[in-house]
Amino acid sequence: MPRALVIEDDPDLNEVLVYNLSLDGYDVDSARTGQDGLRLARANTPDVVLLDVMLPDKRGTEVCREIRSDATLSAVPVVFLTGRDEEIDRVVGFELGADDYVTKPFSMRELLLRLRALLRRVKSTPGAATTYRAGRLKLDTEEHRAWIDDEEIPLTALEFRLLVALWERGGRVLSRDMLLDSVWGGESMASSRTVDAHVKRLRDKLGPLRDFVETVRGAGYRFADRTESAAQ
Repeated sequence: MPRALVIEDDPDLNEVLVYNLSLDGYDVDSARTGQDGLRLARANTPDVVLLDVMLPDKRGTEVCREIRSDATLSAVPVVFLTGRDEEIDRVVGFELGADDYVTKPFSMRELLLRLRALLRRVKSTPGAATTYRAGRLKLDTEEHRAWIDDEEIPLTALEFRLLVALWERGGRVLSRDMLLDSVWGGESMASSRTVDAHVKRLRDKLGPLRDFVETVRGAGYRFADRTESAAQ
């Protein structure tokens, strides 16, 4: 049974979310402040977090940042719940590592469908399980883990899928639309700027190997020349 964590300060919406998620087969924890939500997340690692952007003690963006910086929680999918629908707000959310963005008021049925789709995406990686190597970089698609030398890179599930999607296509350029289709699918509010935000986060985490992900101006992205790479 998947575990969901609801962090929403509106008592009525919190109760409705807990009720409907429970009916849909989730084991649900809930909190009405960011601090309580982080405490619950660390005590019982959830499979997905539904996070209100406006909380009484701290902004949801700060809660998301703390989740992403916690080694035990960094890969947990985060879905923002917000009354703001401006593109810049969505981009900021995705830059902070959110996996989806749902605008209030929303259809509960649609939310549940999008959560199912999100969990399917983050639990699957294209292609057969294998290990890839390119110089100092190693990926294990069965365990969904990546390393530079012997140090593991704390990638979210979508960041890992993005890296694998680029890697498996070698030096071929993937447009933003192609990446949206293969990595995000058609169920989220992700846009081309979402891709750019995740590429930026991926490069930041790759650190000294950030140039492995190349921008092809006006076309999209590709993985750098992999003359030393191999699949096992």
